[in-house]
Amino acid sequence: LGLLYQEYRDKSTRQEIETRRLQDSQTDPEESSPSEEIPSEAEPTSTTESKAPPQISLLRNSNSRFNLWQDLPEIRSSGILSILQPDEIKLQEAMFELVTSEASYYKSLNLLVSHFMENERLKKILHPSEAHILFSNVLDVMAVSERFLLDLEQRVEENIVISDVCDIVYQHTVNHFSVYITYVSNQTYQERAYKQLLQDKPAFREVISQLELDPKCKGLSFSSFLILPFQRITRLKLLVQNILKKVEEKSDRETTALDAHKELETVVKACNEGVRKMSRTEQMISIQKKLEFKIKSVPIISHSRWLLKQGELQQMNGPKTSRTLRTKKLFREIYLFLFNDLLVICRQIPGDKYQVFDSAPRGLLRVEELEDQGQSLANVFILRLLENADDREASYMLKASSQSEMKRWMISLAPNRRTKFVSFTSRLVDCPQIQCVHPYLAQEPDELSLELADVLNILDKTDDGWIFGERLHDQERGWFPSSMGEEILNPKIRAQNLKECFRVHKSDDSQRRKLGSRNRQ
Repeated sequence: LGLLYQEYRDKSTRQEIETRRLQDSQTDPEESSPSEEIPSEAEPTSTTESKAPPQISLLRNSNSRFNLWQDLPEIRSSGILSILQPDEIKLQEAMFELVTSEASYYKSLNLLVSHFMENERLKKILHPSEAHILFSNVLDVMAVSERFLLDLEQRVEENIVISDVCDIVYQHTVNHFSVYITYVSNQTYQERAYKQLLQDKPAFREVISQLELDPKCKGLSFSSFLILPFQRITRLKLLVQNILKKVEEKSDRETTALDAHKELETVVKACNEGVRKMSRTEQMISIQKKLEFKIKSVPIISHSRWLLKQGELQQMNGPKTSRTLRTKKLFREIYLFLFNDLLVICRQIPGDKYQVFDSAPRGLLRVEELEDQGQSLANVFILRLLENADDREASYMLKASSQSEMKRWMISLAPNRRTKFVSFTSRLVDCPQIQCVHPYLAQEPDELSLELADVLNILDKTDDGWIFGERLHDQERGWFPSSMGEEILNPKIRAQNLKECFRVHKSDDSQRRKLGSRNRQ
């Protein structure tokens, strides 16, 4: 707990990576030490009752650096470790990590407020409206974290063996965690305001640099404090997943963990949607201004439309039958804007404008990869519009700059097209998997941002170093460089990861089945 949340989180995820590396190198997952954080299916015995414990001092002592529940002096001296089953110890560790990480998070939030937000020099530099955009409702977020932490501390101090924490998570998520949606939805404006202030106000830049150098910040940047709430609400969902994997099936603790996970997932989705909505609206307005229609105009801006991919491709001149290098210029440039429901095909014209000459609903697109036809036709695919702007079928032979770019366009244009490997949602017994060992920030709309220790199914890969993956904990899909991860080679670990994933999302599956049944009726 002497660690700030950024340090705690980094240490925890790196430990998770090392544990998986150890598991992956073993032939039997069960060979790992029971004290390690292992994402394994657990069927622990019922919690052992004990006498009223001495007060656990960990949460009161800011200098304490205990990492594990079983390392607490109170636990070691109680003799409880010789009574509990190994699976129950793993569960205790998972619940204890949720509590200690919240304490570390609250400490970092408190530093953001006391050290940065309430700094007198900073207050004089910032206009109230600038301060509001920069810090948003962080005071509400901190108050919610404090109340949450107090309830968690009280539960830990009730008994040496923690009975449950997911019931507390559930109550606070339902009643208080909406403050996270407000904070995270402001993220786009917050980032922009921060960059603008650094650029326009040298005094602001100077004060922030001085505050960052304070030993309290431990070398961490101001922006790393601003992003804490979004990181925490996402991590909290993963910590509940970790508990859910370890509780006994069909138990009360499984029910509360599933309920807590479902509510957290709702909040996380609302946070993500809040961020996307802000940036998408501005992006659509910007694109609309750049388009000039040679065909009948199509209204681009819609509250239910967003950009999936844009970029330049080479279109082959002439009909498909005249594939010859004798042509003076075999290909010419075209520019595509692909939205979630619409494809717009353009040519770039002077003044950073695009002239639209064809379009089609995304659901009426088909793609076909050409067989290897030599270097001149490498990375070429056929795009068919079953019904274009003239209400007829049209075909385009398109060339991408690389194999990965070709595959990325094909998957974006026709998302239901079968990939090289099948998604885990098909209940496949085995599928290639990778764990993230370097964080990655998406650069394009079809890419996926990765956090350390994320585990993904590999759906497709290219020879030039890109992977199309599906993250297990939230089923988000996207492309990322293969250098960001390490492939999980042990088939038992891959099967175990899938099994845990199905268990975590089984409540979602039952909801989908119920919905499907109602629709059929």
